Amino acid sequence: SAYLGMSQGVYHLDASEQMRRRPMAPLLACLEKLGCQVAYEGAEGFFPFTLRANGVRCPEISVDIGDSSQFLSALLISSCLAKEDMEIRVQGRHGMSYIRMTEKMMAQFGVTAKQEEEGCYRIRKGQQYQARRYQVEPDVSAACYFYGMAPLLGAEVQVKHVHFDSLQGDVEFLRILERMGCRVWEDTDGIRVSGNPDGSYQGVEADLSACSDQAITLAALAPFGKGPTRIRGIGHIRFQESNRLEAISTELGKLGILCETGEDFIKIYPGKPKPGLVHTYEDHRMAMGFSLIGLRAEGIVIQDPMCCRKTFETYFEVLEEVV
Repeated sequence: SAYLGMSQGVYHLDASEQMRRRPMAPLLACLEKLGCQVAYEGAEGFFPFTLRANGVRCPEISVDIGDSSQFLSALLISSCLAKEDMEIRVQGRHGMSYIRMTEKMMAQFGVTAKQEEEGCYRIRKGQQYQARRYQVEPDVSAACYFYGMAPLLGAEVQVKHVHFDSLQGDVEFLRILERMGCRVWEDTDGIRVSGNPDGSYQGVEADLSACSDQAITLAALAPFGKGPTRIRGIGHIRFQESNRLEAISTELGKLGILCETGEDFIKIYPGKPKPGLVHTYEDHRMAMGFSLIGLRAEGIVIQDPMCCRKTFETYFEVLEEVV
């Protein structure tokens, strides 16, 4: 959306029913300030819409990333389309680890977004991305489901080519596992995580603002921990593929697990999950994350497991192979 809105031409964009519910207003407001005309077919600020793009007319904008850092990433990536130096001011601090990943990857391909002061980026005109041979990192978000098996099963898990120098913020989830009592170390093939042989681990309080995709993963581990687990810094996950904060609380509650929620946190108390059907809300992370509960509890059924095809179509096949 950002790339098309900052270029030239008329473009119609639509999405799945799930994505039609995802707010796009902060990004589209920026595109309008840059000179793009946006015509909505339905609710304002949501797919579907038509962009009438006229290039970048005003090279100074402010973007609100309170709901999603992806809006800033999109503008940074597309900023080299501007014919003048571009300045992007940022409101909010959500997801800055993902922004740092964006900055580093842009630089790897030849475009520099310089943060001249707190919350202000300047992108010099005339920069272009350069083709190169590039080793794509493994998906650390997906790797964390397998690392989560280490404490649950008292096993040792290694995902090849995952290292602590990864660009991806989700690697911080492994430090949370370490605080829960796992042993975590790195060798040449990738990071290894070893759980206690008896399957015991501690509940934790953790700020997941830098790795919020793992909120569901940690929530799935929480019922089996020694003591409550409080996950904070995750208010924005209400606006992702599903209302994840509500989905976690609802589905754990159906399994008999006590939860307390606030504006940006959920607190989960230990308990023995009872058999039940887990609704996935067409959200791949609900399907993959809650599958972990079934490794320690009988009778857990995942409804619509193939919604995980969005990022990991063969997840349940791989899960059967490794467990």
